[in-house]
Amino acid sequence: MQKTMLMFAATGLLILNGCASTAPAKPEVVQAPAKVEAPKAQLSEEAKQALAQAEADIKAAQEKKALWTTAMDSLKKAREAAKKNDSAAVIKNAKEASDDAKLGIAQTRYPLTTISK
Repeated sequence: MQKTMLMFAATGLLILNGCASTAPAKPEVVQAPAKVEAPKAQLSEEAKQALAQAEADIKAAQEKKALWTTAMDSLKKAREAAKKNDSAAVIKNAKEASDDAKLGIAQTRYPLTTISK
């Protein structure tokens, strides 16, 4: 009985092996030529200058302990845009950061309280 079972198992394996080797060959896939990537855009000089100015203004505001969170948020957005080489977004966000940093410094010149008469 065991010999018969072994014979059937061996025959089944031979048949399966034969089916696997006679599978139709896959047609060769013709690949399209590789796309030529355009050179990556770089930041404009104006964007680089705006980012540098914003970082300097933020540093000045930090030294005077007058940094607004909105200024820091705008600087982060400008840095992210710089990583993506988006000059327009860098300029916009860097100018916002500079303006907020300057306003924070200007705010330190005001009195802490107003005394009404």
